[in-house]
Amino acid sequence: MLGWFRALMPREDRFFDLFERHSQTLVAAAEALHGVLRGGPDVARHCRTVIEQERQADAITAEVLLAVRRSFITPFDRGDIKDLIQSMDDAVDQMNKTVKAIQLYELQAFDPLMQEMGGTVVEAARLTVEVVPLLSAVGTHAARINQITEAITKVEGRSDELEQRGLKRLYQAHRQDGGDGNAMAYIIGAEIYGHLEDVVDRFEDVANEISGIVIENV
Repeated sequence: MLGWFRALMPREDRFFDLFERHSQTLVAAAEALHGVLRGGPDVARHCRTVIEQERQADAITAEVLLAVRRSFITPFDRGDIKDLIQSMDDAVDQMNKTVKAIQLYELQAFDPLMQEMGGTVVEAARLTVEVVPLLSAVGTHAARINQITEAITKVEGRSDELEQRGLKRLYQAHRQDGGDGNAMAYIIGAEIYGHLEDVVDRFEDVANEISGIVIENV
């Protein structure tokens, strides 16, 4: 009887609106982070944008978690909803950590490979904002969703390669400088590369969560 009653109740489709709003903060933060990595006088302004987008994303995440507790019917398993929004929030949180490190070290110029990694962050965010609306009809869009999540995974692979190349260049510069004079530059540079790779890793987590939803609902 309970199952029959639940079938007659409207689904809580507002979750999809919240997912889309959150994904838009990911794109805005990613584009601002890319702006940071271009260096120059606008670094501080772009850092502030990332921080503000992270705050907006946190508010949306809290709204999703509250809706999960209050909703009688949800479009997916409640655990899947929580895991998806948390993985999305982890991505913007990691962007925030990246700009916090940049502010701490007062960086104004960045290696070309860091800038390329910023491009992969933007690409992953734009793929995410494309795939999230498709979850409202996951059965209909399953094939396209899988294509996009695979594309995000490939972006993460390219980002990993860029990080390795960047670390190699830092190490070579460190050795050419005698192994001591450029030590701080190496340490700071390695930390920033690590943060950037962590950002794209979090987007891969989002892709994995979405892939799991497709498997469970198609």
